[in-house]
Amino acid sequence: MRTPLKAEGRNHNCAASAGTGRNPGEDEGGAEGCPWMGTNSDPQTRGLLERALESCNMKLAWRKVRSNMGSEGVDGRTIADTELYLRSEWPRIRQSLLDETYQPYPVRRVEIPKPGGGVRKLGIPTVIDRLIQQAICQILSPIFDPGFSNSSYGFRPGRNAHDAIRAAREHQQGGKQWVVDLDLKQFFDEVNHDVLMSRLGRKVKDKRLKRLINAYLKSGVMCSDGMQATEKGTPQGGPLSPLLSNILLDDLDKELERRGHSFCRYADDCNIYVQSQIAGERVMQGITAYLEGTLKLKVNKEKSAVARPWKRKFLGFSFLKVFGEIKETLPSVTMKRFHSKVKKLFHEGLGRNVGRFIKENLNPVLRGWLQYFHPGVSWKLITSLDFWIRRRLRCMIWRQWKRPYTRMKRLMGLGIPHFRAEYAMNRRGPWWNSGLPVLRQAITPAFFQSLELYNLEDNFRAMRTTST
Repeated sequence: MRTPLKAEGRNHNCAASAGTGRNPGEDEGGAEGCPWMGTNSDPQTRGLLERALESCNMKLAWRKVRSNMGSEGVDGRTIADTELYLRSEWPRIRQSLLDETYQPYPVRRVEIPKPGGGVRKLGIPTVIDRLIQQAICQILSPIFDPGFSNSSYGFRPGRNAHDAIRAAREHQQGGKQWVVDLDLKQFFDEVNHDVLMSRLGRKVKDKRLKRLINAYLKSGVMCSDGMQATEKGTPQGGPLSPLLSNILLDDLDKELERRGHSFCRYADDCNIYVQSQIAGERVMQGITAYLEGTLKLKVNKEKSAVARPWKRKFLGFSFLKVFGEIKETLPSVTMKRFHSKVKKLFHEGLGRNVGRFIKENLNPVLRGWLQYFHPGVSWKLITSLDFWIRRRLRCMIWRQWKRPYTRMKRLMGLGIPHFRAEYAMNRRGPWWNSGLPVLRQAITPAFFQSLELYNLEDNFRAMRTTST
């Protein structure tokens, strides 16, 4: 598909100034090199806004926005609609950004239920604003990321939640088996704009770029009851919010390092590991005062606690102490959440073709769950989950066969003798029948393998082999 962000006007392309004999700094398109290709000059000596709007950076940003396939914002334009729109309107939008006359759209409020109760408020920017934010993020990340703490793992290149869990286990294995579990209350909704902008200004000297970021922070939220101003917070849903959260919370990381604490932070989830409960309570009191006094953030005292790590959960995982060795495990709340999600999936898939349901609905959920949670999974758990998934599918098929005579006929068609297929005439429910030996004999694991069901046990074995 053709990208909408072709070079517009004179010298907007990264190589457009080559051979002209003019100083690239005099051109309104900005610098001549792509920001990620490497340069000997200080990034602060050139206009960051121009660098963000360079053709090569915008093309990369568009590819990322398009690959994410997000929903439309308040303007109602989808990815495809925006692509057509930008083919003619991008030069005007670009010039308005450079002239500081561009007005970001308000974000569209979307509320999704949180696993622990309540709702998480997302703010969905328009596709155009997501594109501009992504371009800004690509310029700012190389400036800020090298200075971030090694104990920060969220929204950073080359780092993920598994790294955070591994570091947490190592802290505990080293003898720090009490955790200060800090929960920031509605972090993304409580970010103080002045505090954030002051941290941003430490490395960003381009005033136009700072004013544009501030405009995004104050763009407002479109709710069901109308437009609401945003005097604080950075809405979740935009590409820029994760980077801004790390910029703000980097001060917390540096304060913890200054005090000599062992900790792991992933976005607004922060665990500090200490050697005793008394030390943990002292750290909780001191860090809470710092967060609320210096960073103007709120600590949720009901959800924060000083406890043993195996009594808390971190990024969906918990820990288990076995003969002095710390291992990752999955808490019951994580497993209940997975079971509920799969049950809902099967309920919504009633009446659908089983093979298509497996490929389009079930497999992506199973694959994503195992890829994330496999460090805390045991062989016993994975085997029982595979059995449970297959029984759910048999229950689904049994429901689709509907009538007793049809069920008996289908069983016989699958090689079951007539006298055994008569079990289909019982008056028991679908779940009870899905566990019958005769149904397991008729609909075997090989049958589901032919439908390309994602086998948890086989893939878990492959992941374990790769990791070792």
